[in-house]
Amino acid sequence: MRYGRFLARARAHLRLQNLLLRQCLAELLGVFVLILITLSGAAQSVTSEGAKGGYFSSALAGGVAVMVAIHISGGVSGGHLNPAFSLAMCLLDQCPWWKLPIFSLFQMAGAFLGAGAVYALYYDAIHSFSNGTLAVTGPRETASIFATYPAPYLSLRNGFLDQVLGTAVLILSILAIIDTRNKRIPPGLEPLAVGFLVLALGLAMGVNCGCAINPARDLGPRLFTYVAGWGPEVFWAGNCWWWVPVVAPMIGAATGVAVYELGVEFHHPPTQEEEEKEAEVSRTEKDRQGGEKDMEIPVFTVNTYKNPWTDAS
Repeated sequence: MRYGRFLARARAHLRLQNLLLRQCLAELLGVFVLILITLSGAAQSVTSEGAKGGYFSSALAGGVAVMVAIHISGGVSGGHLNPAFSLAMCLLDQCPWWKLPIFSLFQMAGAFLGAGAVYALYYDAIHSFSNGTLAVTGPRETASIFATYPAPYLSLRNGFLDQVLGTAVLILSILAIIDTRNKRIPPGLEPLAVGFLVLALGLAMGVNCGCAINPARDLGPRLFTYVAGWGPEVFWAGNCWWWVPVVAPMIGAATGVAVYELGVEFHHPPTQEEEEKEAEVSRTEKDRQGGEKDMEIPVFTVNTYKNPWTDAS
């Protein structure tokens, strides 16, 4: 009973009333858990030298982490978890543009803190594996536990394409999942579908450079490794690779939106609501051509996307 009363008092004093703050906190916590699970899978694989995990287990951890993170933050913020997805929602008028830098900042902070938690959790294992040297390259490097680095054969051009294409597939696939006029999956299973999607992308597109497809997932932990002892080489390595998984996924997000809109959404049969709005626009245009030059033509949009986790905006 005392503990219950304590929780009630704490809730009354600590509850956030501001919607934006609640959304930002949800994004931070969601990304924190996403990074904690994802990087822990990588740390277990690397530090055990494959004895207690491998590429598949790491990719599976990443997919399940996305599902869990969506359940954590989805009902409050929409479960963006990724600046590239936030950009896609802004392009589709599902999220105001002014929220993009704010969400991205908190997503980055969540990733930074998640990386710190993984380092604390695997501190002894990392230092035992690396013989006490925090290296970015070489047979005992551990920086790749936290951030992505290109394979030795990979050029910046090919790596950039890798991230653009991977993120485009991620975004257009999520749009298909949440498109109310496409084939819907059973309500409540959307996070599971997105988790399997991320697992598939990791298994199919991870060999080149780790399939970051999320600027916060890569830059946040990279910044942590910079301050935690790996040093500035985390930015120099791979021919200054660090900017590719930051910039390319944003371009990939815009590409994914454009491809899905042009390939699927634009071609849905018009609904009665759309037909009525198109007729009103046509009448307004005729009135304007008839001499009412100062009349403003209304612009109508039909929201074909519905975030299955929240309607927060």
